[in-house]
Amino acid sequence: MSTYPRPESGIPPTQRLNSARDRLIVALDYPTASAALDLVARLENRVAWFKVGLELYLASGPSIVEILRGRGFNVFVDLKLHDIPNTVAGAVRSLASCGASLLTVHAAGGRPMLLAAAEAAERIPNGPELIAVTVLTSMDAQMLAQTGIPDTPLAQAVRLAKLAHAAGVSGMVCSPQECPHLRTYLGPYRLLVVPGIRPTGSPSDDQSRISTPAMALHDGASLLVVGRPITRALDPATATEAILGEMEHSLASLHA
Repeated sequence: MSTYPRPESGIPPTQRLNSARDRLIVALDYPTASAALDLVARLENRVAWFKVGLELYLASGPSIVEILRGRGFNVFVDLKLHDIPNTVAGAVRSLASCGASLLTVHAAGGRPMLLAAAEAAERIPNGPELIAVTVLTSMDAQMLAQTGIPDTPLAQAVRLAKLAHAAGVSGMVCSPQECPHLRTYLGPYRLLVVPGIRPTGSPSDDQSRISTPAMALHDGASLLVVGRPITRALDPATATEAILGEMEHSLASLHA
């Protein structure tokens, strides 16, 4: 594994990530609030985090975030903000006002945008933690090349992570394959949010760079984002319990 100079770290989010329940984010990838809240009710005593992505947010607006926060959940608002600095800073303030615990910007938006977003988040009392998307888990080297980037997903993810970290962003979103490299670079006290999680035997769907829950935690993930293996399961509660069990076993081995 490659190594990179480790930056200074001031945020210790791992202090709040003690159990599997603290580390699992269930993605509410639904077209309506009613469908999303039906799943929330089925998982209410099992998970602490839910993700609201673009589809659900566009259908329901900030009210879905407010409802989830009102029920005591942490909410990861994953809109991958990418616009001019002033617009992104304003969006960060708006999302904070509806109760987002964690929100995403695109690291590819550049240093001025990242700085504006980080400064906006920092000025909000008890505001959300900001994390930067590096390379989407659906992209491989060929897809990157089609966008004019000749590097591997790993090289691009590291480049963007360095850019975002230098701008004051709290953590990163990366695929499981980049996770150990970014953990080496960022050190233990920065958030690494890892989608593309598939329990053993699950289909990869449209994800190119995936891993099991146990391996992702072993490689340094802070939070795991799981969608279809739970939302499309015949029994989402049972599927969630199985994933949590795998995660607890992995965490126990790491702490042994």
